[in-house]
Amino acid sequence: MAECVRLDSSTSTHTMDKSITLPPDEIFRNLENAKRFAIDIGGSLTKLAYYSTVQHKVAKVRSFDHSAKEASSDKLYEISVQEEVTARLHFIKFENAYIETCLDFIRDHLVNTETKVIKATGGGAHKFKELIERKLGLKVDKEDEMTCLIKGCNFVLRNIPHEAFVYAKHADSEFRFQTTQPDIFPYLLVNIGSGVSIVKVESEDKFERIGGSSIGGGTFWGLGALLTKTKRFDELLQLASKGQHTSVDMLVKDIYGGSYGSLGLTGDLIASSFGKSATANKEFSQEDMAKSLLHMISNDIGQLACLYAKLHNLSRVYFGGFFIRGHPVTMHTITYSINFFTKGEVQALFLRHEGYLGAIGAFLKGAEEDNPNQYSWGENYAGSSGLMSVSPEMNPMQRARSGTFDMLEMDRLERKLVNLPLLQDPSSYIPDTVDLIEDALAREYWLYCFEDALDGVVKRAVASQPDMPEAAERAEKFRQKYRHKLQTLRQQPFAYGSLTVRSLLDTREHCLNEFNFPDPYSKIKQKENDMALKYYQKAVKSLDELSWEERQFALVRGVLAGNVFDWGAKARPWLIDSFDRWFERLKGPPHRCALFFVDNSGVDIILGVMPFVRELLSRGTEVVLASNSGPALNDVTNGELQILTERIAAMDPVIQAGLSEDRLTLVQSGSSSPCLDLSRLDKVLANVVRERKTDLVIIEGMGRAIHTNYYAMLSCESLKMAVIKNSWLADRLGGKLFSVVFKYEVPDGQPSQDSAAS
Repeated sequence: MAECVRLDSSTSTHTMDKSITLPPDEIFRNLENAKRFAIDIGGSLTKLAYYSTVQHKVAKVRSFDHSAKEASSDKLYEISVQEEVTARLHFIKFENAYIETCLDFIRDHLVNTETKVIKATGGGAHKFKELIERKLGLKVDKEDEMTCLIKGCNFVLRNIPHEAFVYAKHADSEFRFQTTQPDIFPYLLVNIGSGVSIVKVESEDKFERIGGSSIGGGTFWGLGALLTKTKRFDELLQLASKGQHTSVDMLVKDIYGGSYGSLGLTGDLIASSFGKSATANKEFSQEDMAKSLLHMISNDIGQLACLYAKLHNLSRVYFGGFFIRGHPVTMHTITYSINFFTKGEVQALFLRHEGYLGAIGAFLKGAEEDNPNQYSWGENYAGSSGLMSVSPEMNPMQRARSGTFDMLEMDRLERKLVNLPLLQDPSSYIPDTVDLIEDALAREYWLYCFEDALDGVVKRAVASQPDMPEAAERAEKFRQKYRHKLQTLRQQPFAYGSLTVRSLLDTREHCLNEFNFPDPYSKIKQKENDMALKYYQKAVKSLDELSWEERQFALVRGVLAGNVFDWGAKARPWLIDSFDRWFERLKGPPHRCALFFVDNSGVDIILGVMPFVRELLSRGTEVVLASNSGPALNDVTNGELQILTERIAAMDPVIQAGLSEDRLTLVQSGSSSPCLDLSRLDKVLANVVRERKTDLVIIEGMGRAIHTNYYAMLSCESLKMAVIKNSWLADRLGGKLFSVVFKYEVPDGQPSQDSAAS
């Protein structure tokens, strides 16, 4: 831990609070490689952004040249762990009281930076300008606050799936995250700071302030301080959360004795804010007055927002600013107001990272020569705090010194990610089959499952690096970090957006990468690939000896058996069984092009998928094989698949012809996850899909076809194939361990005719 620095009150009257402990491994990470800074200083919070390069290990594969002398073993390829440098954005939020200590910390740990300027926005940027320039030796360059806000909002909406959410206080799951829209424009941004600004955003650079109000967060704070003598904003909200506004507000039933039916006014509707205080001869509690005031401000803002949304025909309305700041009580009152005034036609949307919008925008303004928008970015769960992590209402104990920091980290992805062009309706596509926020039983099971598997993951990580003595220490740090994430998610399932099996897997991969375990399964995959290749020619020969009818069933069984090698002979009907419909389809004309999302290394890809691909090629169908860009579990990566396919082509003239005639193409998916999000795929893959006029999508494996995409609707024919390798999930779906899912779907608007076994 960093040394605790304290000011001696007897020798200094400085108002800055330096009595804060900064854990250097957690706060302001990678400062030594920081290249560019931006800062957004509000009335009480500072948001710092910086761009840094991160060195981490990656597992690379290289094919052995078996004709050369170097091939001293019969292994197909060698694995090497190499250092790679990637870009990362860091965003840190802390209270202004700690700004001096934080600036000192940055100065002391900033080894070298080319940056001479720090971009700044927010009302406090002028107030702290001299302090920043003196401490960091950087020139402060002020940027327009609203421009930064919009730039930041566009950035998070584009790059963070499930950034936006609806807040429903009394629902089973309070946070309902929204599907990422392919086109985020137009939208209305209602920024509630001291006052209210209402901005219509039409494109990346086109926005207009169309209205506002002087009655905003400052009004609530100011009147609240007068009414309650409470000076802190958070304390005022705490009071409001405990109050009953009905003792202060005059309701419709107080005037009419009940509802006013002819006008459609219910009896419990507020007729006059603070109306009872004029006539009641009694003292009102601070809590009740704060709650009444909160309703008054929220209703006013809500009605104003609704009128502007209706005037400009906008259905997406995002709320942000100091007044919101993730407080449940403010989100609830705004939501109630919007629902009332629009009768449910417009939803109040909030953003997980709305506190960072200004800092993100200021950073983007300073990085325009690097054009950050030409890349896709992904949230790094290992280095990010969760939603509500420092909310005083959710975690009052975390108001302690070191708990006031909130962080967001985003990694630059090497590939631009876009929607699969074959999604039937990208705006309604939801990758995940089960939302663990809403399904409490499923959530408890999977959190237990991942925690129970942690020891095995740690052992595998250590075993993957036998020549590195410090691997055990790093693996223990990984264990602690991932277990802490699981504990956080148990208390706050909404912390990182939608909680799903996919997000739990991705969080584990992020934590493994943080402690330099890039591919714990690399040696296992290598061994399985080498072994399976020895049986390829024998498997193909056996298939060729079958009749056409027998071969089609054997090929499907091969993919399924490859997905779980020891599943055995499973009698039909399967749990989901569309094979007969698929078989009839095969009697018709061949597909133009099949996009095949592949899964595991070894038996699966070599003895299951490749014979299936071979049959498609023989029918005259072009095939695009999409594999992971980076490692995840035992999934085959694009680098590995390139080598495997070359070796298979040397043994199989059908595969060889497919490659040489450009009818078999290998493309990266853009993913490094065992699951599959069809809304975030490599742009190159999307282009290939269009160019080849793809009319069949095949998705295999439990992660890609059951945990995700089970209900995905495509605009072309699709096959989803998997064996359920988890007894709890099999039971949930009405089957048993190793039940088979074989879904063949045609986009005719009719439900699939799958039959289900009892």
